[in-house]
Amino acid sequence: MKSFVAFLALLSVAFAAEDDVLVLTDANFHSNIKQHEVILVEFYAPWCGHCKALKPAYEAAATRLKENDPPIPLAKVDCTVETKVCQEFGVSGYPTLKIFKNGEFSMEYGGPREENGIVNYMISKAGPTCKEITSVGDADKFVSGHTPVVFGFFKSAGSKLQSGLQGAADSLNEDFRFAFTTDGDVLKKFDITEDSIVLFYPKMLHNKFEPKQIKYDSSDSSKSAIKLWVEKNAMGLCGVRSGATAKFFQDKPQVFAVYDANFKLNPKQANYWRNRVIKVAKKFLDAGKKLTLAVSDINEMQHELGEFGLDNPDKSKVFVIARDTSDRKFRMKDDFSMATFETFLQDFLDGKLEPYLKSEEIPSSNDEPVKVVVAKQFDDIVNAEDKDVLIEFYAPWCGHCKQLVPKYEELATKLKDEPSIVIAKMDATANDVPSPYQVTGFPTIYFAPKGDKKNPRQYNGGREVNDFLKYLAAESTDPLVGFDRSGKPKKTDL
Repeated sequence: MKSFVAFLALLSVAFAAEDDVLVLTDANFHSNIKQHEVILVEFYAPWCGHCKALKPAYEAAATRLKENDPPIPLAKVDCTVETKVCQEFGVSGYPTLKIFKNGEFSMEYGGPREENGIVNYMISKAGPTCKEITSVGDADKFVSGHTPVVFGFFKSAGSKLQSGLQGAADSLNEDFRFAFTTDGDVLKKFDITEDSIVLFYPKMLHNKFEPKQIKYDSSDSSKSAIKLWVEKNAMGLCGVRSGATAKFFQDKPQVFAVYDANFKLNPKQANYWRNRVIKVAKKFLDAGKKLTLAVSDINEMQHELGEFGLDNPDKSKVFVIARDTSDRKFRMKDDFSMATFETFLQDFLDGKLEPYLKSEEIPSSNDEPVKVVVAKQFDDIVNAEDKDVLIEFYAPWCGHCKQLVPKYEELATKLKDEPSIVIAKMDATANDVPSPYQVTGFPTIYFAPKGDKKNPRQYNGGREVNDFLKYLAAESTDPLVGFDRSGKPKKTDL
């Protein structure tokens, strides 16, 4: 029996690495992390839904980081089994990710939770932010990866341009990879005759419509100027937009093509559609039209299609979604072809398209004290210039929202005969919330005074009936009929 147990122990060690993710236990945790300059550890539970969602991205990142120079290991600890080490590091939720350096806890992982984001974030935490390249082989390897890279070529160390590059690298190293060289053979290989900074696009995205690399051509060697140049140009004409890179595609108007765009597993198909997007869009860009373009993998960004009413998209198709400068949403209804895409772009830029509005149907009757608002009639109720409106944005599943229901209804009942005020609610999960309202949690409550509907005020007071009543009595544009400014009932003459 003992020999069988020993065999199982040996077997577990032999298979300690699953899909390039190291499996750590109470017994081997500390001895293992001491072997690595930097290591990322996921503390997880097998039943955790978020852990299951993270698993493929985490494993893919581990494979890529294993090939990094130097390698950066990713590990995991099953907290339902290895309770001692999980308790030691105060793990109370799953997944919890922590970075260790030289055997000691360094910091909580604060990066994205998708493959490219994990890779870039961990590379940024290992070694210098701007790596020195000393051979042609290392230079070729640096520029041949899956992400854009920024490479400084200098005849000698210590120039102002190199200092500016280092500053930009310190700011952007979580998003992009930076390197520099003063090696003569490397400069010769890349045909560099003067100090230069070059941005190299990933080989998998090379096409005939845009250059494979661009050179920094400004005389401004400051960190801020170089940083701005990288941010502006790193995504190219039509970048790959993911959760990690979405922040670089904020300018509007914007048009995104979403499809099965896996550039690593099926680069030929991914580029087939991307090149068609670029070819059509370039006509408009060359004509001086402003446009932010990107493609996204439907397997990662499917949730975004739901915001455009595409809840169960056919992953074999190409979907096109867009936002204009007013943040209104549009989607291409026709099947994708170069002709239909060109027509869509033309109509979109000319303002001829009907925007998509996520909205419930207008209720057939709306005579309860709390008025139901849907996106289709938001302007009619909330933005009506003759009334003040208190509106609650809620989610049907929200516990705090459910607790508020009887109090909110009591408030509305008390004010139902007030001619200049409306108490309203809107399901923010089923309707688009218009600008300038911002809803990041539930319930979120705003007061929209008549005459100033463009500047609603978020309500942050108490949630008892009297709290609301005092607030509205004091803030209402016109004095309430039944209450004075302090919220006390007015006396009526007999």
